[in-house]
Amino acid sequence: MEKNKKIMTLVIIHDHPRILLGKKKRGLGEGRWNGFGGKVEKGETIEGAAKRELLEEAGIKVDEIEKIGISEFEWQDGADLLEVHIFKGKEFKGEPKESEEMSPKWFFADEIPFGEMWPDDVYWFPYFMRNKKFRGKFVFDENDKVKDYSLKEITDSKWE
Repeated sequence: MEKNKKIMTLVIIHDHPRILLGKKKRGLGEGRWNGFGGKVEKGETIEGAAKRELLEEAGIKVDEIEKIGISEFEWQDGADLLEVHIFKGKEFKGEPKESEEMSPKWFFADEIPFGEMWPDDVYWFPYFMRNKKFRGKFVFDENDKVKDYSLKEITDSKWE
C-alpha cells in the first residue's frame, strides 16, 4: 500500500542556554513536550508555515529561522508518512503564551524532558544543540516506540 506523505514543520527556539518547548494539549502528541509546528497549508512555503505555526501556538514571531533537519516518521500500522522540516529560531518578538494547542515553557539544556517527549527526540536533539544539520527516518510501532531509525549529518547543504 502506498503511504500518504504529509509535509509538516517543527520550530524550536534556542535562546542559549534555554530551549522553548510546548506541551501539546490536543491531537497527535497530546501530553508531550515538543517544538511548535504543524501542517503546511496549500500555497504556503514550508518556512512560512513554520513561522505561522509558531505565532499561532506560542504567540511569538520570528523573522529568521534556520532549517536544521528533515526527518521522516512512519508507523508500522499506519498509512501516513510524515516529512517534518525542523527549524531552529534564536531571536523572536513577543512573549511566549499559552494557546488552545500548546503550553510553552523554557528549559535549560540539561533539563530537557526527554522522558515526556517523542522517543525519537533523544536521537536527533544532540545534532540540533550542536547546530549540525541532519536527515533522519524513524519507524514507530503501535505504542510510539522507535522500532528502526537512520540518522546522518548533512554536510553538503543538500537535503535530498
